[in-house]
Amino acid sequence: MYISNYRRKVDAVFFFFLFFLLFCLARLFFIQLFSSNYLAEMAKKQHSLFLELEPVRGGIYDCNLKAQAINIAMNSLYASANEILPKDKEAVINKLAPILNLSHTYLKDRIYRKKSFVWIARKIAPDQSEQIKNLRIRGLGFLRETKRIYPNGYLASQIIGFAGIDNAGLEGIEMTSDKYLRGEAGWAVFLRDARQKKLEIWEKMIPPKDGYDMILTIDEVIQYIAERELDKAYTKHHAKGATIIVMNPYTGAILALANRPTFDLNEHSQVSKDRIRDRGLCDLFEPGSVFKIVTAAAAFEEKKVTETDRFFCENGRYKVGPHILHDHEPEGWLSFREVIEKSSNIGTVKAAQILGPDTLYKYIKLFGFGAKSGIDLPGEISGLIREPKAWSKISIAAVPIGQEVGVTAIQLVTAMSVIANGGQLMKPYVISEIKDKYGEMIKVFSPQVRNRVVSAETAARLRKILAGVVAEGTGRLAKIEGFSAAGKTGTAQKLEPNGTYSHSKFVGSFVGFAPAEDPLIAVAVVMDEPHPAYYGGVVAAPVFKNVANDVIRYIRSTQKVIKPKVADEDKKAS
Repeated sequence: MYISNYRRKVDAVFFFFLFFLLFCLARLFFIQLFSSNYLAEMAKKQHSLFLELEPVRGGIYDCNLKAQAINIAMNSLYASANEILPKDKEAVINKLAPILNLSHTYLKDRIYRKKSFVWIARKIAPDQSEQIKNLRIRGLGFLRETKRIYPNGYLASQIIGFAGIDNAGLEGIEMTSDKYLRGEAGWAVFLRDARQKKLEIWEKMIPPKDGYDMILTIDEVIQYIAERELDKAYTKHHAKGATIIVMNPYTGAILALANRPTFDLNEHSQVSKDRIRDRGLCDLFEPGSVFKIVTAAAAFEEKKVTETDRFFCENGRYKVGPHILHDHEPEGWLSFREVIEKSSNIGTVKAAQILGPDTLYKYIKLFGFGAKSGIDLPGEISGLIREPKAWSKISIAAVPIGQEVGVTAIQLVTAMSVIANGGQLMKPYVISEIKDKYGEMIKVFSPQVRNRVVSAETAARLRKILAGVVAEGTGRLAKIEGFSAAGKTGTAQKLEPNGTYSHSKFVGSFVGFAPAEDPLIAVAVVMDEPHPAYYGGVVAAPVFKNVANDVIRYIRSTQKVIKPKVADEDKKAS
């Protein structure tokens, strides 16, 4: 009996282990046939770390290769949240919060995620990085990333723009040229040890392709001069806004462009759209008397008027339809030269009446108004010019003197450049070259003529008259000691919300070039709602004077080539 019981127990144990062995064999067989790929992939993930390799964003430089936007290497903190033990997570949050100045709620949301990779803080300061490394917390790691830095802060902020946390362009050149600047990301698979610590051994790698460098037409020195003088006037005249553009009249290259108010490119995250927007391209305003250059150019080109033709200016009051047109000072008989020099509204309108609406409209379009200039910056608008069939009975008394039209500062400076360069409308641009990191040329941007507006002879005649505006007329505060200058003042009433002209809000402007006989630069200065002084000859002309004076001396001292080779017929005519 005892032996029988013993044998049954032995058999039970034997069959138990036999069945267990068969179960294990079956399980191994199942794993080998049906789960091997899954488990191999899991093992691979545990021992491999896939990382995207960031390309170095291309730099932005001025025409003298002075850096305007560069990159510096920074540490970015990430967490392998699955590696941090649940009991340790709260302590980790409490240690990181004061170092990173992040809220407990934000860190808790990140640390408690069931993920093997989650960003905690991007591009942190070196001292923060060192403090966190000294904590020796399992599950935290660093990756090297680049941070966009703008060495000059406020300088040319609306031109350059800025890139976001992921180095994607968001404004200005950074945005419009992002496809050239950003480069192409690479990737690498790194090996990890049993504790999931990254080893500096990569299994596979495709290196990133760095972005291209952008060379601008902007000159850092000229940009500084322009911003310095604009800022003085903006503050002095309590203006709502202000713009200055300095352009090479022969090529269309923008040498400086600035707006007020402005912002620091390194502190852009909390800046309002009002400070970011490029007023020179996207602010619409009536130009006032600056627009008289279009009427004068059309009258000369069509041979309807000469400089010596005399116009009776009605002693300051002239009725056109139901409207009474006034001059700022009553005038009797004036030659057409004096009409422009003294900025007579009545004399200009009488010349426009000789031309007729259709002819005047044709030259308005030829000068580039009512269309985008094509500048390689974002946000440009086309302005507002109505066709003659939409004009009212009094439009012929308004349009020739810069009313019932909407323009931008970039349109004004390109129009004035037509007179300065001998009659050609140039396409303005701010990017001159694109190069790779080895200095090899990728793309070159050359001057482009949009169309011929007037003959070189007409342009030369207007240059003399506009020089008289500065010497003897409304632009006397634009006189430059040692150099001649030419230009036109503008003072325009702004429209109130009810559609009537304001008696307290004005736009004062001055657009000109210097030296008058052989221009090196064209400059537009626009002051929005200056007070108490608001005349363009008072608030804008002095800015032109100070900028032109310093810029011309700088250009001559550096022997910069401003004027390219021109056609023989243009040389002869001028």
